[in-house]
Amino acid sequence: MVNKELGDFLRARRAGLTPEEIGLPVEPGRRVTGLRRGEVARLAGVSAEYYTRLEQGRAGQPSEQVLHALSGALRLDDVERRHLFTLAGTAARKPDRGERSTRVRPAMRQVLESMHLCPAYVRDDNLEIVAGNALWALVFPDIAALPRRERNMVRWTLLDPRARAVWRDWEQVARDYVHVLRLAAAAQPRNQRITNLIGELMVRSPEFPGWWSEHRVHERSAGRKRIHHHLVGDLELHFEIFTPVADPALSMLVYSAPPGSPSEERLRLLASWGSESAAAAPHSADAGS
Repeated sequence: MVNKELGDFLRARRAGLTPEEIGLPVEPGRRVTGLRRGEVARLAGVSAEYYTRLEQGRAGQPSEQVLHALSGALRLDDVERRHLFTLAGTAARKPDRGERSTRVRPAMRQVLESMHLCPAYVRDDNLEIVAGNALWALVFPDIAALPRRERNMVRWTLLDPRARAVWRDWEQVARDYVHVLRLAAAAQPRNQRITNLIGELMVRSPEFPGWWSEHRVHERSAGRKRIHHHLVGDLELHFEIFTPVADPALSMLVYSAPPGSPSEERLRLLASWGSESAAAAPHSADAGS
């Protein structure tokens, strides 16, 4: 069975390393910018012929020992290492739950809606937003107004021109979402919704094909986002991602502003404005809308 994804990932990571990074001498007049196949094979302790077959997807399923050796040779981080094992079929795969719609338990929804100064939403294995609190709907009104099946941060960021004005660092945010999508696609190879999303992005997003071909992956559970809001101005928010033990198919992303910061004051202003508006009801981002 040909494993093209595994071969593409190995080739991309090999091309992204230089001899200097791994302590190899640089040959005068060397034209290859990345590592050669033979160099990776020697570092991993496998034959050049076997490694070539791996990149061509013709070597069958590599052993865990070989995968660990390749991870070290290619200087993979923890996320990339897990991705390599997943592509090789060695990591335990979770079922493709994304084909069915996921419901948010009442207790989880209560937690979501109790965070009056923290924009927060819940996404499922399809990377689709299934619930969001009132402040999230006010911070991201364009995506909150979308139909349920289209309420996807990856899709919105890459395809909606308005997202470029909302994300102050649009390219970095968009690239990050592409990396998240690649992890989701590898973990759920039979998820038709994710497959359809990738196909749509290939056709409609000018940047996506190039970024997708880089085979970059990461899994960021915390960080910072710079957002421009059309009413209150710029927001600099931290985010944390939580996965509830009772609902492993869901993830809750919570934004927060440092206490006493201009961003906190702007969130207070937005929340106050929203509470006075009949249009901004708490269930405006409900999964059933």
